Amino acid sequence: MRITTIAGACVVTVLLSTASSAQRGARIDAGELKTWLSYLASDDLQGRQVYSEGLGLAAAYIADHLKAWGVTPAGDRGGYFQIVTVQGVQTTSRSSVTVTVNGQTRTFKDGEGVTFARDQGGPQTLTSTAEAVGYGLTHPPLSIDDYAGHEMKGKVAVYFGRGGPGITTPLDRLVRNRARNAIERQGAIAAIGPEPPVETPARRAIVSAPPSQPGPPNGPRVDFTTAMPLGRPIAPLITAGDAFFEFLLTGSGHTYADIKARADRKEALPVVALRGAQVTITVDASYEVVQTRLTRNVAGVVEGRDAAQRGTYVLFGAHYDHVGYQQFAGTDAAGANAIVDCTGQTRPTPRPGDVINNGADDDGSGTVALMALAQAFAKGQRPRRSVMFVWHAGEEGGLVGSRYMAEHPLVPLDAVAAQLNIDMIGRNRCDRPSEANTVYVVGSDRISTELHNLNEDANAALASPLSLDYQFNDLSDIESYYTRSDHYSYATKGVPVIFFFSGVHRDYHYVTDEVDKILFPKMARITELAYATAWRLANLDHLPARDNKGPRAGKGHHGKLPSAR
Repeated sequence: MRITTIAGACVVTVLLSTASSAQRGARIDAGELKTWLSYLASDDLQGRQVYSEGLGLAAAYIADHLKAWGVTPAGDRGGYFQIVTVQGVQTTSRSSVTVTVNGQTRTFKDGEGVTFARDQGGPQTLTSTAEAVGYGLTHPPLSIDDYAGHEMKGKVAVYFGRGGPGITTPLDRLVRNRARNAIERQGAIAAIGPEPPVETPARRAIVSAPPSQPGPPNGPRVDFTTAMPLGRPIAPLITAGDAFFEFLLTGSGHTYADIKARADRKEALPVVALRGAQVTITVDASYEVVQTRLTRNVAGVVEGRDAAQRGTYVLFGAHYDHVGYQQFAGTDAAGANAIVDCTGQTRPTPRPGDVINNGADDDGSGTVALMALAQAFAKGQRPRRSVMFVWHAGEEGGLVGSRYMAEHPLVPLDAVAAQLNIDMIGRNRCDRPSEANTVYVVGSDRISTELHNLNEDANAALASPLSLDYQFNDLSDIESYYTRSDHYSYATKGVPVIFFFSGVHRDYHYVTDEVDKILFPKMARITELAYATAWRLANLDHLPARDNKGPRAGKGHHGKLPSAR
C-alpha cells in the first residue's frame, strides 16, 4: 500500500492536552515536522551514517534550531555537542575454560577449542557447576521452555544446536539471544554454546547487530569497537567446538555426536545431566586501542522553574543517524527482500539510481519529534523540573551514542525521572490502515510501575487518545525491541524508560524509507503523547518509584497496573 503524500501547504496542528490550562496552548505543528524532516532525510545528508559529513550536517541543523528557540546548551564546553569517543580495540587473550568431569580435568584455551567474545571485560575467575539446558530457548508462543526445572542462578549455562522443533529462520534472533537469555533472565553467570555457522553479511543484518566498523586499509586488526569503558565486568560469553562438548558430556550417558545429530535434524533433545561437571572460566585479556573515532551527541536542556526540582530531569532521546549508502546493488540492508514482521510483503522498487538510505522514519521521525518537543518546552510554560533532549549518534552501529552518554552522563542518572525514547513513529506497522491509531509502548513497566501508569493516564487525558499496544514489551517478542534502541543503554543503568514506536514496514533499512511515506498527523499525535507524559513527569513532587518488577504489560495488556506506592 502506497502512503499518499501530505501536501506541503497543509499544516496540521495538534493541541497538547495536559493538566495545565496554560499548556493546552502548546502546539505540535505537523507542517514544521515535515519541513525539518524534508531536509534531514534528503539525499544531501547521504543517509546520515555515523562519522559521515551528512551526520555532521544533521547535528548542526538540530543545534541551530535549539539556539534559535532558546534551549540551553547541555553538551561539552558550554556547547550543544557531547563528543563521543569510539575506540577500535585489538584483543590479546589468555583466557581459558577448565572442565573437571568424571574425575578428569582438561583446559581449553581461547582459540583452541573455545572462543571468547573479543570484548571480554576485566580479569576474573569463575568456578561453578555446568547445567545443560537443551537448546537454551524460551518462547511461550511455541510452548518452549528449555529452562523448566532448572535453577540457573550462579551456574554456567550450556546449550546445544541451532534451534530445535518449530524454530524457523524468522526466529533466528531468538537463537542468537540465547546467551542474553541465560544471563539476564535466568541468572546464569556465564553461557557456553556451539560455534555459529559461517554467514554472509546480509544474513547477519537480519539476525544480529551490525558488525563493528572496519579498521583502516592495511592498518592494524580491529577486533571490536566500543564507546564503553574497557575492562568493565562482563559475564563470559563463550562458544565451543566439538572437542569441548565431547569432554563435557563424559559420564553423562550421552555422546555429543548423538546430541549434535539430533540438533542438526531439529529434533527434541534428551535431558542431559552433567553429573556435577565443574567449569572454571579464567578471563585474562589485555586491550590495545588501535583506532579512535569521534562522533557527536546533540544535547540541550530547558531548565525547570522550581529551584527545588530544577536539578532533576526528564530525559528525551532519539537517534539522528541512519545507515548511509546502499552498499551493494540489488540488495538491501536486511538481505534480499527480507522484511522483518511484514509477512508476504516485498520491497518496493526504488527510484532509478537511488543508493541512499534516507531514514525518514528510522529515525528521522524521532529526530524531528524531539525538535518539536524542545521547541514546545522552550517556548511554553516551563514545568517544575528540567527537561533534557539528547539526539544520539551511532544507534545503528550498536547504540554507540547512548552507551557513551549512559557511561558519561551530562546529568546524574539518579536524578533522571525517566528516559523517553522515540524511534520510528512516522508510519503504520507494515502499512496497515488498522494501525492508524496504534503506538507500541516498550519498557514502561519494567523498572517503574508508576511510570507505566503515568503514561496511561497521560494518554487517557488526551483529546483523542491513542491505542497503546504492549506486544513488543512482551518477553516472547522475538525481535527483542526492548534491547535494540537507545533507551536500553539507560535501562541497564536502572533508569526508568519508555520507548515509543509505531512498528516496522517494508521500507525499513531500505532506500525507499522516504519522506513522502510519513504520516505526519499520526507522528504529531504520538509526539503529543510524549509531551503529555513528560509534562506529568516534570511536575511530580518526587521521582517515580523504581520498583523493578519487570515486564508485566505484554501482548494483550490494556490499562494501568497495580501501583507500587
